[in-house]
Amino acid sequence: MLHLSAGEIGIDQGSAMLFQDFKHDGEMWTGAGPRSSRHTVQFSRPFKAAPAVTVGISMWDIAHDAHTRADIRAENITHESFEIVFSTWGDTRVARIRADWMAIGPLPHPDDWEL
Repeated sequence: MLHLSAGEIGIDQGSAMLFQDFKHDGEMWTGAGPRSSRHTVQFSRPFKAAPAVTVGISMWDIAHDAHTRADIRAENITHESFEIVFSTWGDTRVARIRADWMAIGPLPHPDDWEL
């Protein structure tokens, strides 16, 4: 659980096109088996500590003639950035994915001491 004190709380959010593999016959569109794609997101302003981050698929374009398998998550969360990781497996063919994200956490205060 992220515990936030009475100080300043920041909320940052955005949208990211993770890949468009149909344009160049990329691995997500033409491959099979386990595959992953990583996309680094920089926060618009650093948090005081690593925030809580949620990620969701806001657009997907997937082949209709295969099973739909998808996993999306936030990894490597720091006070400055995180990675969106999209994974699929089996015969799933993904043309493109867009993800929306939101981060909530404490912001640094001008009176904070740094030792």
